[in-house]
Amino acid sequence: MVNMQGLGAGPQLAPQHMALIPPEKLVDIEQQYAKDLTALMMNPTGGEIRDRRFAGEAWKSPWNQATVNFYLLNSKHLLTLADAVEADAKTRQRIRFTTEQMIDAMSPANFFATNPEAMQRIIDTKGESLRTGILNALADLGKGKVSQTDDTAFEVGKNMATTEGAVVYQNELFQLIQYKPLTAKVYERPYLMIPPCINKYYILDLQPENSVVRYLLEQGHIVYLVSWRNPDPSMANTTWDDYIGKGAIKAIETVQDIAGQKQINILGFCVGGTITSTALAVMAAQNKHPAASLTLLTTLLDFSDTGILDVFIDENLVQLREATIGGKGGSQCGMLRGVELANTFSFLRPNDLVWNYVVDNYLKGNSPPPFDLLYWNGDSTNLPGAMYVWYLRHLYLQNELKIPNRLTVCGQKVDLGKIKCPIYLYASREDHIVPWWSAYQSTKLLKGGKIRFVLGASGHIAGVINPPAKKKRNYWTNATLAPTADAWFAKAKEVPGSWWPDWAQWLAPYGGKQKLAPKTFGSAKYKVIEKAPGSYVKEKAKD
Repeated sequence: MVNMQGLGAGPQLAPQHMALIPPEKLVDIEQQYAKDLTALMMNPTGGEIRDRRFAGEAWKSPWNQATVNFYLLNSKHLLTLADAVEADAKTRQRIRFTTEQMIDAMSPANFFATNPEAMQRIIDTKGESLRTGILNALADLGKGKVSQTDDTAFEVGKNMATTEGAVVYQNELFQLIQYKPLTAKVYERPYLMIPPCINKYYILDLQPENSVVRYLLEQGHIVYLVSWRNPDPSMANTTWDDYIGKGAIKAIETVQDIAGQKQINILGFCVGGTITSTALAVMAAQNKHPAASLTLLTTLLDFSDTGILDVFIDENLVQLREATIGGKGGSQCGMLRGVELANTFSFLRPNDLVWNYVVDNYLKGNSPPPFDLLYWNGDSTNLPGAMYVWYLRHLYLQNELKIPNRLTVCGQKVDLGKIKCPIYLYASREDHIVPWWSAYQSTKLLKGGKIRFVLGASGHIAGVINPPAKKKRNYWTNATLAPTADAWFAKAKEVPGSWWPDWAQWLAPYGGKQKLAPKTFGSAKYKVIEKAPGSYVKEKAKD
């Protein structure tokens, strides 16, 4: 990455991007680079390296330290150039993102010739690590993704998603699971959980010690959960309206019918929260208010700031998707392949979710250890083209959900402000998929009930799946909403541990009266179809 043709010029961005840097800024940046480069050449091993990619003993030889120091200097220089570009916000964000991707890909740790740990591993194993690494790489080429965990260590229904229950309803979009109570008495109002349709539901029921489902059961709730079908090409024409009407609304009405309750408690997670909120707004337009309470976890309703995902979405991209998988212009609808979506999310954190495994699996010939969350992460789902392109255009690109009565869904004008119930909003502080300040914007859209906003530590998934018994992380609360997220946070109180008990305490008053726990699943009308976790969750993504 070092340009030795002219000391001080340093590595550069693409010519069209370099042209967007004011000349006076460029001169200053190159002069600083020349100064830093001169100092480094006089002492190439100097300075403590705190990057965990280069923390091993093998990296501490003078030659390897010098290699790393030159890499880090050039990385810093490239990022300085990217930040100096003068353009609109989206262009600058894309330049920064692509620069970071290139820097991460060019790390000395990612190549045999410059990774001393990989070279030593070849010597220690007498070449066996090289052979194993090649086999690992070939296997992943067949999968179309980098393996992050030992897939053979887990099986849904055996050691994942094992909470006892039964499927009591199904249609072409989802199965509805009812879980066996874990307490002698339960709240009369059941609890319906609607997870994202871009992942399998069992993120909410990984294993007993970190299961959100089990935790709710232990609090005395009767829990129902939507298990979305993994779409195949026969579902390519399935629309957003279908996910609302035949999906969320049908699930709500079915739970109401089974329980004999006019109102139920409802949770939506990520895209499941967007679907749930839209469904409740559609029902509100019909003067139906089925929610006694609503919990939204890491959910976007206002798409003004979608964080790093914004680099992928613009008019050209949406038009391309509409023309290829969206059925526009007379073409057939297609599918967004699950592996494509999974790889996109992985490259949002490439060092943690891509290059770390490239180095360990391919260069060092190791096998990834079993990890339940990463197994779930790799169990990808497709999305119907018709539904996906509608979601891209009307929500991500045109941000129309936040505008009252702009969208028509299932024949009804959508106004989120008409949802009438208390609402618990949870966001994660380090979430790179749903920025927490964007999740906070929902407090301005949901005007029909008192809102409690809680901010947890960590990211999109790890922040949510944080059982109290682990005594990990922390969260922030502030009962008084503020005009901005930053103003809310400035007066928020930090609380150690999991946010789950705070949520359970908030939820309890909306459960209704206590009654004896039911001993059977479903009802006379809704018979048991099969045992949980059901068959839909076991379907693998197909092209």
